[in-house]
Amino acid sequence: MAELVLVHIVGPDATGLIAAVAGRLYDLGVNLGDTSFAVLGEAAKLTAVCELPEGMSADGLEGELRSLPPLAAATLSISPFAYRPARGDQARITHHIEITGDDVPGLVAQLAEVLGEFGANIVTLNSERVPSPGGVRYVSRLAVWLPEDKAEACLASIANTAEQLSLSCWSKAI
Repeated sequence: MAELVLVHIVGPDATGLIAAVAGRLYDLGVNLGDTSFAVLGEAAKLTAVCELPEGMSADGLEGELRSLPPLAAATLSISPFAYRPARGDQARITHHIEITGDDVPGLVAQLAEVLGEFGANIVTLNSERVPSPGGVRYVSRLAVWLPEDKAEACLASIANTAEQLSLSCWSKAI
């Protein structure tokens, strides 16, 4: 079985960052698995599960990636990935949820608590401060797996939570 590693990069956001990293991985014969990328303020974060080709080590991959100019000021770590690379059923996205409004401390904790009460699983979560004409708005986007028999009640509870906090809520089944 091929060696699986987790590549984690945090550094200044730059145009072409993903192209440089993905291009080098492709050139090296590294198979790119589940990957996430996000801009975090002026920084960027890229995390990927990678399958190394025969004869390549994690240290060898690290050296190759460190030579990329867009990663000159980045923090890079490569570690063994000891989990199955295939997702289970609860990692399948069934719904998208978006909450917008003023920044409310504890919002993500409250959303996670409501989802947990219904046995839901957060597959991806992205929260950001977005400039708007009236100041800064806070936007949380979630991709979730909801048990089919609890989805309607869970979404109603999420909408009620948002309303109590004077936030807007949008959701859609996939």
